[in-house]
Amino acid sequence: MELVARLRKRAADGNDLRVGIIGCGQMGSGLAHTIRNVEGMRVRLIADIRADRAVRTLEEIGTARSDIVTTERAGEAEDALASGKAVATEDAFLATSLEGIEANVEATGVPDVGARVAWLSIMARKPVIMLNVETDVTVGFILNRLAREVGSVYTVASGDEPGVCTMLYEQARLMGFEVVCLGKGKNNPLDVSATPESCAAEAASKDMNPKILASFVDGTKTMIEMAAVANATGMVPDVAGMHGPKVEQRDLARVFVPREDGGILGRRGAVDYSTGAIAPGVFAVVYTDSPRIRKDMQFITKEPGPYYLHFRPYHLCDIETPQSIAEAVLLGERTVTARTTSAEVVAVAKRNLKAGERLDGIGGTDFYGRIYPFAEARALRAIPIGLAEAATVTKPVAKGEPLTEDRVQPDATTFVYRLRCLQSCLHDDPRLLVAGKVRP
Repeated sequence: MELVARLRKRAADGNDLRVGIIGCGQMGSGLAHTIRNVEGMRVRLIADIRADRAVRTLEEIGTARSDIVTTERAGEAEDALASGKAVATEDAFLATSLEGIEANVEATGVPDVGARVAWLSIMARKPVIMLNVETDVTVGFILNRLAREVGSVYTVASGDEPGVCTMLYEQARLMGFEVVCLGKGKNNPLDVSATPESCAAEAASKDMNPKILASFVDGTKTMIEMAAVANATGMVPDVAGMHGPKVEQRDLARVFVPREDGGILGRRGAVDYSTGAIAPGVFAVVYTDSPRIRKDMQFITKEPGPYYLHFRPYHLCDIETPQSIAEAVLLGERTVTARTTSAEVVAVAKRNLKAGERLDGIGGTDFYGRIYPFAEARALRAIPIGLAEAATVTKPVAKGEPLTEDRVQPDATTFVYRLRCLQSCLHDDPRLLVAGKVRP
């Protein structure tokens, strides 16, 4: 690929790859600091709901305050970029239209914002790299289709579990193995009742947003990540919510195999997770019935097979994202895209919900995410996790029950809702999307 050499040449030519980051929380600011150390790549714009946070991050990565222009005006931003300055803005969509930005990284974690940023970037033929997997599991299928139709690039970033798990899948298939299970380590026990209040002390000790921490503890993030893996590979959750046993590395290839071979899986080709001490690792359990390959694997790995573990002991989140940026811009390549819809993350009531209530967001007090095979979620008429925020309860929903269309009405004014409706139509008639346009 020669990505480093290509970026080095761009640096030598005074033409660093110009990146916009939308969302300056833990992931977005971390990415900015990472890019600072990548030769031939430079952060030129940061958008955040608080412009002062964008300014502070730009200063932290070495941009002089006099070289930062704070604006929501496209013309002013374009002039600033043309003169070598950086832009801080509260307009999440500003970067999508600017010629001075070559690629956008969406890191807000807000499905509606992510959907619009991705759509506008695609329509401007500007590569968009998603650290916002919440958006991808909701409308990633249509965004990927649209990007391919118009000749743009839409991709989930490397470094997060979807990117690394998909890498393991690709490697295993290119070695001729059947992939029986793809999974990740969850670094805390599952507690679906977790709220920002219950996570406040731990969040403070880790310098985290308590709402974000709650979305990890209640399992929503794990469900979202593995749904993205499923939709990229065609694999499915074996059961709703996955199994999620506590399994250590040495036993992964014994447990995450079909029941007839002593494991827990009712099907081959599943996504799952473990709460054993394997996080931040990800894994693939693979299979071969080839006597010769088994002989070679016995010699190389000392394992008899026929199931083998491919294990990567880390994923580095935003620190690995520059590779996806470089691949997207320099090669037109994608890291992870939703090629199918084999899994859905459904919103499930975290408490008893009353008619008339308007729901909060992911990691809040009202709902958590649970992964389902897509066909099962559709049969339930379940509300996708990305449409649950700001939805209105029309009939009571008991704690632990999925939110469904007959009891909950999503906010139909949001962009992500409208895009999801279009995606649903696309499932029913794939011919609707032709050359980037919706046929009447």
